[in-house]
Amino acid sequence: MSILSDNMRFLRSKQKFSQQKIADTLFITRGRYAKYEDGSSEPPIEILMRISKYFSVSIDLLVGVDIRKYPLEEMLNLPDNRILVPITVDTSGNNQIEIIPQKASMGYLNGYSDPDYIESLQTISLPFLRNGKYRAFPASGDSMPPYKEGTYIVGKYVENLADLKTDKTYVFITINDGIIYKRFQFHEGNFICVKSDNNFYEPLKIPLIEIKEIWEFACSINTEEFDADEFSGQNVRGLFLELKQEIKKIDHKLSRQD
Repeated sequence: MSILSDNMRFLRSKQKFSQQKIADTLFITRGRYAKYEDGSSEPPIEILMRISKYFSVSIDLLVGVDIRKYPLEEMLNLPDNRILVPITVDTSGNNQIEIIPQKASMGYLNGYSDPDYIESLQTISLPFLRNGKYRAFPASGDSMPPYKEGTYIVGKYVENLADLKTDKTYVFITINDGIIYKRFQFHEGNFICVKSDNNFYEPLKIPLIEIKEIWEFACSINTEEFDADEFSGQNVRGLFLELKQEIKKIDHKLSRQD
């Protein structure tokens, strides 16, 4: 048996059609179709395309995801059909939000397209977050104050690039930079421009081909409290960072003159 054969059998049973009826629609014999369902034979690409069109399920999903385990009506279908994102709820009807572990955030880059990996993650429910798919990502570094190590950014899945809003913050899942939390600036050609709230960091251009997922800021969860005097020096720190940035620009100009 294979995922494809299991999916074909499952989809046909939902329609309550005979193998003969579907075989006729695909312009093949019933015996040939039966071999695809029992896994004794694999369909060539042209037949696979017909099967995909008939069931209205992408080829990627037919051959890569056990849709018996993840019913289509309970999933969010990503634009490129590379995977289905499960939208699950708790006993109270609240969305279950997967939490990406702090110490294993890089593992998400390998597992984001694996339903079994996503299912293995711990979850929380926040009743005020509804109507969408949410996921919690760990914040790291000092590029987006006041979010420091130990903070989780809960994001809502963004289905279309056109939905990005200037100066709004998003979690970007990228091939080269991993999980990054930045403020969106603009989309131009084959890349987008984002920036940090910490002025010490230069704006970043991300090629669209490197972006795997985008999640819009919905809320944050701090796992550590701030010290009483933590914000008292923020203005001084900000001036210091701006000064370092100016020095960096001057050094860059001098190096170009040399």
